[in-house]
Amino acid sequence: MTGSIFLEEIAKQYKHAERITLVMDNLNTHEPGSLYHAFNPKKEKALLDRFEFVYTPKHGSWLNMVEIELRVLSNQCLNRRIDTIAEVRSQVSAWEQARNNKKSTIKWGFTAEKARIKLLHLYPSIDA
Repeated sequence: MTGSIFLEEIAKQYKHAERITLVMDNLNTHEPGSLYHAFNPKKEKALLDRFEFVYTPKHGSWLNMVEIELRVLSNQCLNRRIDTIAEVRSQVSAWEQARNNKKSTIKWGFTAEKARIKLLHLYPSIDA
């Protein structure tokens, strides 16, 4: 589903909302300018005018955790030839169940303390 069609579907679901706020990962394809491909510019502008885009900080991104988990999946489960999609689904399901049963987590190294230093420029300053 392209971004424009996705936004159109959200707009339909919330047709009575004046403004729709989307919190999105700070990925380069998640910019309003990248949406001007599916519809004519006038329709696209009308659609985009209903949305407010809020981006997560790059270094605090949930996408980084997803990428880590997908790497673990690839290394632990998909690192061999699997002949059918049905077998892929079965293997991934078994891997997921085992991982969930072990209550596996990702050790996220970007702490709140590191975030305060790295993202200092995002915080307002108080001048006395």
